[in-house]
Amino acid sequence: MGFAVTVALRFLREGRFQSLLILVGVAAGVAVVTYISALIEGLQGNTIRRTLGTQAHLTVKAPDEASRPSLDAAGAVVLRERQPRAQRPRAVDQWQAVERELARTPGVTAVTAIVTGSALAVRGEAARSIALFGIELEGFDRIVSLRERMVAGQARVDPGEVLIGTQLAADLGVGVGERIVLRIGPAASDTVKVSGLFDLGVRDLNRRTVYASRTAAQNLFGLPGGATHVYATVDDLFAAERIAAAVRQRSGLELESWMESNAQLLSALNAQSISTGLIRGFTAAVVMLGIASVLVVSVVQKRKEIGILRAMGATRSQMTQVFLVQGAVVGLAGSMVGVALARLLLWGFSNFVRGSDGQPLFVVGMTLELALTVPLAATLAGVLAAVAPARRAASLDPAQAIRT
Repeated sequence: MGFAVTVALRFLREGRFQSLLILVGVAAGVAVVTYISALIEGLQGNTIRRTLGTQAHLTVKAPDEASRPSLDAAGAVVLRERQPRAQRPRAVDQWQAVERELARTPGVTAVTAIVTGSALAVRGEAARSIALFGIELEGFDRIVSLRERMVAGQARVDPGEVLIGTQLAADLGVGVGERIVLRIGPAASDTVKVSGLFDLGVRDLNRRTVYASRTAAQNLFGLPGGATHVYATVDDLFAAERIAAAVRQRSGLELESWMESNAQLLSALNAQSISTGLIRGFTAAVVMLGIASVLVVSVVQKRKEIGILRAMGATRSQMTQVFLVQGAVVGLAGSMVGVALARLLLWGFSNFVRGSDGQPLFVVGMTLELALTVPLAATLAGVLAAVAPARRAASLDPAQAIRT
């Protein structure tokens, strides 16, 4: 290999202009692939965080109430048209056992039971429709990271206290330490103190979300000791449906994964991944064709040199190695420059591309896996592109090569 490396580097130095052109081509292709891949990964991560950051990956809830058909003594349907029943909060049957079942499922990282339903938040003449969540703070924080989202006050849901979104606080004109009234139906109501304000990153959620203690919500909704939902998170987001299917098969529980409830989001993520794969494939093909074309020209230009080397004792295998080494060197050197250029582009995107609020659109960076995978792939592409020129160089007859 020492002979092959020495000759390959000398050939590349002698054809500086050609070598420079192909290095620029490889660098540009690698920069495009790396930049687009990092950008798509950052976009997908940001989308998933915004969408799933405030919801569970697996959810168990009580079945909806349904009107049953009227049957006569023979079992025939008497009334075919039925009015749908109004839905009200219902408790999950034996939710403590459901919690234990989910907690011992491989891949599940956190489990908590909540009570949730619609309510009205009132302060003076201002009233807003809200979604009231009765939570156990420690367990719920492992699902949603509520403490990290606090912007004022304290993350506390002691009896008589609630946490509300920043937008709801602005709508009601209320601040930390002040009181609001929670109303559920014509009879159930409770006056509570605002212990803190949070920002979930979505304006609509900040406008309609209120967190109270689980016991307080149970009393308001008339579900003493009950829980309407059991939430769980998993370590691998895209394994959520597989884990849900395993739990269904093992225990018979009816649970929904985020992949079911966010099918459109999943389709969009898959479309982005496919687009990124196509870009990578086409760019790799262009890079390989560029390397192959330059090396083919190099074989034609170096016919005499190749003939002389063969006449001096260089074997076909050694000549093959010379051009394979050239392909590897061009691919590796160009890919390193391309990765550096991609890092520069990502830095520019992170520092100069801003949203309407003046903040970066989303976090984007280059992972170590991406920084290693793309150069290795480019180097392999360079070697593969050099196979045909290398075989052509090895097949040259020394005597004919020297005469021409």
